[in-house]
Amino acid sequence: MRTLTYARRTARGRRLLLLAAAVVAMLATACSGAAAPSGSGSGQAAAPPGRDDKLTVTVYSKFTSREYDVVTKALNNLRVKYPNIEVKHEGNQDDDKITQSIRGGNPPDVAISFYTDNLGVWCSNGSFQDLQPYIERDRIDLNQIPKAVRDYTVYQGKRCAMPMLADVFGLYYNTDMFAKAGITAPPKNTTELLEDTKKLTQFNPDGSIKVAGFLPSMPFYANQAQYWAPNFGASYFGPDGKSHLADSPAWQAMFQFQKQLVDFYGGHEKVEQFKSGLGDEYSADQGFQAGKLAMAYDGEYRDAFIKDQAPTLKFATAPAPVLDSLSAQYGGGFTTGTIIAIPKGAKNPGAAWELIKQVTLDTGTLVELANGLKNVPSTTASLTDPKLVADPQFKTFLDIYSSGKLVANPPSPIGDAHLKAVNDFAERWQAGGVPDLTAGLKQVDAQINDALAQKPTGG
Repeated sequence: MRTLTYARRTARGRRLLLLAAAVVAMLATACSGAAAPSGSGSGQAAAPPGRDDKLTVTVYSKFTSREYDVVTKALNNLRVKYPNIEVKHEGNQDDDKITQSIRGGNPPDVAISFYTDNLGVWCSNGSFQDLQPYIERDRIDLNQIPKAVRDYTVYQGKRCAMPMLADVFGLYYNTDMFAKAGITAPPKNTTELLEDTKKLTQFNPDGSIKVAGFLPSMPFYANQAQYWAPNFGASYFGPDGKSHLADSPAWQAMFQFQKQLVDFYGGHEKVEQFKSGLGDEYSADQGFQAGKLAMAYDGEYRDAFIKDQAPTLKFATAPAPVLDSLSAQYGGGFTTGTIIAIPKGAKNPGAAWELIKQVTLDTGTLVELANGLKNVPSTTASLTDPKLVADPQFKTFLDIYSSGKLVANPPSPIGDAHLKAVNDFAERWQAGGVPDLTAGLKQVDAQINDALAQKPTGG
């Protein structure tokens, strides 16, 4: 749990710092790989391996340490059906290494990525093969996977990946602090969130923050624009495929709410001073775990961190509060997750697909992975399997996942450039560096739309 999640979150954070041009340029080069072997990427499903075929399936992933062992064991479940197949799992392979291997004409048979940010590029330039022929041949019912999760593994109608495990985001709250403040239930809307924040916040005699009810800083910890957006009904792209933040009441409401929080604390400087004293997101003295944050947005993985690093902390979990006018959306939340695919040029695509089916659709394997990695399994059958270990705090995220109200980022042809642009804006906005919200958002729209106009074409 700990090593994987730390690697995943820090890797994702680093990617949010990449420039749009660098992302597009790096991934565009994947189109120039060597010619694929027969049956690979031809638009037809490669035949499954025969019983007497002796072959090795190479898998690239970012997993390391204990999590590497958990995933390797699950990958080797394929050998129950195909004892003649060896699985070579190479860990600590990030998106850049996956892309470079495809570009160099020596890709793995299976690629696993911790994030969906680059799926749109990989799908559109052919770096990941179309899996639809395999799904149709094997009559796979994709309805066993929630729609939002199906959607983040498809780009413009092309399914070039499958979801392996999911992350779901909700609200963590300190039950001792709630009881002391006389709050009997977690907030369900942003009005209640603001009111509870005021009740839970403690100030030092000099006016500095001692305990924050809820921190408005963005990006910080799991306060990322893309994780907040579903709570306000905000989306990145309009029907024309272009950024439309400036004319979106949802984005306006989100940033105005952020400003209300900053103003309550006495301004950006006081918030930054408090934030500077909080521990690293994955250390034992992380703000919520250390009792300095009464409430926090976070993923299901935080449950395992708390039990490992702060076992005496009294806490509970709930769906994230939503904008008052979106009460019907309460109970849902943001989701993202690990994806798995067959790269262009894979030497054993037929065997690769058999492995992908094993780790994305086999209930036993998914439950094994979920219990070992403390992520949400990605099929409805695995969610209700009696072997799935789910305490009340973790069950909240299983309920969010199965709510029918999940929201995911749509795959984009510019990778995570739009996410970076909005998070950068949020940082400037909370610091008071944006005098006009609408004008500022128009500049973000222009930045994103410029990146869209420069995106690479098919490979």
